[in-house]
Amino acid sequence: MTESARALSDAAEESPHDTAPGPSSQDSSSPESSSRSGRGSRNEDSYDHLVPMLTEHAGLDTDDPRREVLRDRLVEGYLPLARHIARRFSQRGEPQEDLEQVATVGLIHAVDRFSPERGSDFLSYAVPTITGEVRRYFRDKAWSTRVPRRLKDLRLAIGSAMPQLSQELNRAPTAGELAEHLQRSREEVLEALEAANAYRSSSLDDMLVDDPSSGRLADVLGSADAELEQVEHRETVQPALRKLPERERTIVMLRFFGGMTQTQIAERVGVSQMHVSRLLTRTLATLRADLSDPPTP
Repeated sequence: MTESARALSDAAEESPHDTAPGPSSQDSSSPESSSRSGRGSRNEDSYDHLVPMLTEHAGLDTDDPRREVLRDRLVEGYLPLARHIARRFSQRGEPQEDLEQVATVGLIHAVDRFSPERGSDFLSYAVPTITGEVRRYFRDKAWSTRVPRRLKDLRLAIGSAMPQLSQELNRAPTAGELAEHLQRSREEVLEALEAANAYRSSSLDDMLVDDPSSGRLADVLGSADAELEQVEHRETVQPALRKLPERERTIVMLRFFGGMTQTQIAERVGVSQMHVSRLLTRTLATLRADLSDPPTP
């Protein structure tokens, strides 16, 4: 549920099979023209020659020297995908070269973390990973480190409450459940979760207060908490899903939460694979309109 919610949230920004260009696509092509000209088997098959390499890379130990060689080849092979996603953000005032570098970092993360055993294809995993990396880049630039103290304190309280609630519920809590536990409003919790991202812009050598004896920020920050991200993605996706017609919602759920291919969905729903592809494209466009962009200053 949690990884699928993240994938669906970002896939509403970028449909993996219907807009991702193949290696031979021209960099100057727009996402819309890529969608029109590339819909069908070409998009789905254009990276097929890299699949065996992905499987081999995932099966190697992290200290195996062959893994780094394969990773470099995979990153080079999927680079058109990263550039394509970077272009989608080109109208936001950032240099294209910088956006492509950020997207490439997301691609490297996707290659390193992809596991074929999970049953999903690489594009379905890579597109939201790369898109998320670019979105975080804008979010980090947009949010100042001058986060109100009340939100910093609430973020720490959320971090403390998360393990307890996760154990009690046997899942990551929703923003509403966190709010009830902390006796705060749901809006405050969501605001604090967003403000938590501003910590990335702070220096780890910053003092907690103006007293040098107070210690550094690095002394109290833990590792990235994936469960906090799960709350954000669940709260973002669920309202948009509820607005969809039943058939479209079923197809989206089977694709992103059930891990089914378009062909499998077509057999389950009783329509053609091409019709499933069209419905997914249209539905993701609807979700894109419903899901808000990262906050701006």
